[in-house]
Amino acid sequence: MKPTLLILAAGIGSRYGGLKQVDSIGPGGEAIIEYSIFDAIRSGFGKVVFVIRKDIEVDFKAKFSGKFDHKILVDYVFQEMDTPIEGLSNLPKREKPWGTGHAVLVAEHAIHEPFAVINADDYYGITAFPAMADFLVKDCTPDHYSMIGYILKNTLSDNGSVSRGVCAMDTQNILTAINETHKIERISNEISYLAEDGTRRILSDDTLVSMNFFGFHHSIFPALREQFIEFVKTNGDNPKSEFYIPLFVTNQIQADKLKMTVIPNDEQWYGVTYKEDKEVVQQAFAKLTAANKYPKGLWK
Repeated sequence: MKPTLLILAAGIGSRYGGLKQVDSIGPGGEAIIEYSIFDAIRSGFGKVVFVIRKDIEVDFKAKFSGKFDHKILVDYVFQEMDTPIEGLSNLPKREKPWGTGHAVLVAEHAIHEPFAVINADDYYGITAFPAMADFLVKDCTPDHYSMIGYILKNTLSDNGSVSRGVCAMDTQNILTAINETHKIERISNEISYLAEDGTRRILSDDTLVSMNFFGFHHSIFPALREQFIEFVKTNGDNPKSEFYIPLFVTNQIQADKLKMTVIPNDEQWYGVTYKEDKEVVQQAFAKLTAANKYPKGLWK
């Protein structure tokens, strides 16, 4: 059974200032998301499921419909502030999305096979997708998952700080925790982050971090739902709280309910956190195309 690619594309993009999920980045006007789909297809994925919002559906489908439907199965699911979840009679009202864990949960009915999760606005590198596909086909089980780990120095923006999930692992590259770390940037040739006490602390350039590229078994959903329900009960009155995938993963690891293998990847990450990132990423895709890593016009 071919694995599925779940793409989280319901983000608001407040720092970017627009709908970055559909913004033209590649030489032929391709969005970043299209390169991920292209890499997934040539790595053996059989279906792509988009998590989007109803208010962007028209623009989203206008950008992508018909481009790759003949190469891979395509489905859509919707994440809204009040998307119902089995076991919750109603969600507290809020203006901020419930987070990436909730985004995965709303796709439950569309996924019946091992699957990978990625962000729509991140470029993960050519080698990441075959590595993930190989794991999902050969090694994924109900209690053994995976994550692509990126080298921190390859994931920074020149235009502002970023947040990353810093990985803690044992000697066998088995994840023990993902520590959400904020305000990471290079200052005076050192990478540092802002700790809770207000001080800046140094991180090694070669630290492995999560970029939200996970591989899961499709049996994940009951446990994910259970944790989300508990999260809402505890944090429902906090409008800034979000149920992140790394929170779920770390909780399951600490409860000894899953094992997650970290697959190291040394490729350069590209993304459009800030509007100023766009030109850098455009230049990167132009170079990748010139080097024949991608064809001119992905879907021609």
